[in-house]
Amino acid sequence: MSVSLIEQIKASPLMPEIIQEAQAALLREHALRVKFYNDITPEHKWEFINGEVIMHSPALNRHLMATKRLFQLMNVHCLTNQCGEVHVEKAMTSFPRNDYEPDICFFGIAKASLIAPDTLKFPVPDLIVEVLSPSTEARDRGIKFTDYASHGVREYWIIDTIEESVELYRLYDTTYPEVERAKNGLLSSDAIPGFEVPVRAIFEDQENLSALLKIVKQ
Repeated sequence: MSVSLIEQIKASPLMPEIIQEAQAALLREHALRVKFYNDITPEHKWEFINGEVIMHSPALNRHLMATKRLFQLMNVHCLTNQCGEVHVEKAMTSFPRNDYEPDICFFGIAKASLIAPDTLKFPVPDLIVEVLSPSTEARDRGIKFTDYASHGVREYWIIDTIEESVELYRLYDTTYPEVERAKNGLLSSDAIPGFEVPVRAIFEDQENLSALLKIVKQ
């Protein structure tokens, strides 16, 4: 909550009523979240965002291919260098208010140590990748952008498969400063030690294979 909003509430004679109403809303939302945990099934991709249950539609092939290419690069790098754990699409990450299933998420060694074989609700990742689609872009650039930054996701990658571009946001305090869209060149991660990948390796199979072989040979 911003300082200005807090000060506005504190200055209002209705502060007790505002807080009481907010607490009641949180209790109702908590009950819906518990029901969400009881109702979700592994067959679909589910998210719980601001009290609403979101079931995602099937993804286009270009979305699936970009996700697969980047995941296999990150995963092989992390396995080779033993620097953490990477998951794709079905890991439900639990934030204080919301639950998301990012397209790709990375957990460094410290957080990976908290993940067990029976883990259902994963901790806040160190890095998240979202691949844009028409139905998700508003959330990816809106509530998720704010939530990820506010709760310590060190890097947030946004991939646009139409523009074939990547935006790599690095956390500064509790915000993500603006960045340029990258369509070529190298992407270097601070969250995944030593991970560097050509932008084109996310969108082209041959570039992906070359980058993968380079990681294996290191």
